[in-house]
Amino acid sequence: MNYILNPWPWYVSGPLIAIVMALLLYFGKTFGMSSNLRTMCTIMGADKFSNFFKFNWKDQSWNLTVVVGAIIGGFIAANYLSNDRISNLNPATVTELQQMGFKNAGATLVPTEMYNLEAITSIKGLLLLIVGGLLVGFGTRYAGGCTSGHAITGLSSLQKTSLIAVIGFFIGGLIMTNFILPLIF
Repeated sequence: MNYILNPWPWYVSGPLIAIVMALLLYFGKTFGMSSNLRTMCTIMGADKFSNFFKFNWKDQSWNLTVVVGAIIGGFIAANYLSNDRISNLNPATVTELQQMGFKNAGATLVPTEMYNLEAITSIKGLLLLIVGGLLVGFGTRYAGGCTSGHAITGLSSLQKTSLIAVIGFFIGGLIMTNFILPLIF
């Protein structure tokens, strides 16, 4: 099944994000996905092996609702909010992706050349998953949080470090898209 999801309009999603952020700030909480990984690792006993995981995970257990919400939201989006329309990509982007070997650019939510069983079980696919996972894990720890945490929570609470991190995320994304991705594919 190939699902294409159309984004919600800004006038719906923007105020919803603002309301959630206002509530989190009011209750003194922060939002981010990478902190959930630390909490789950601690629950599973990682605190026996590293001091980084020695903290009271019950104080962060509320944030695990983000993981549950992402799973439920993904299911609802894929089964009830998707349609058969093809994503409307810029023709120049489609041409560039086709030149890199992506046959159906914009026809599926994610490129099958990267996200099918054959691709992720190949040597190249496994190396990309392992190296990419290590880089993402290192990056979130080095930056003190993930893209969602810095871009949503950090910027809304006017944190200078989050602004620097978000600028770094964009620069890294541009470098990856324009220089490294063409070398890989």
